[in-house]
Amino acid sequence: MIPTGVQIFLALEPVDMRWSFDRLSGAAQEAIGYEARSGALFVFYGKRKDALKVLFFDGSGMVIFYKRFDRGVVTLPTGAPPGTKQIELDDAMLEALLDGLALEEKPASRRRRPVH
Repeated sequence: MIPTGVQIFLALEPVDMRWSFDRLSGAAQEAIGYEARSGALFVFYGKRKDALKVLFFDGSGMVIFYKRFDRGVVTLPTGAPPGTKQIELDDAMLEALLDGLALEEKPASRRRRPVH
């Protein structure tokens, strides 16, 4: 689904996960400096770091991919200079985030209980 060679940006400030197309497009422009329809993928996370949203333009419209993790929280890549608003990811780093490989365990008090 992700074309090879596409730029992937991770915003380093959390967003309100209720935001949809227009607000995330504005965040891409403001925090990352790219127009949302540029062809790049824009990855955002919420305050609790238990979900990711990926915004991208597929050629005919805007798409949001939303993933909430059952266990764990997103661990952000380290090493970015203070004040950095975004970092560029490669395909493998994005896959690791989406697959839950770059996750740390949530504190026990914040875990969701399964609903039956």
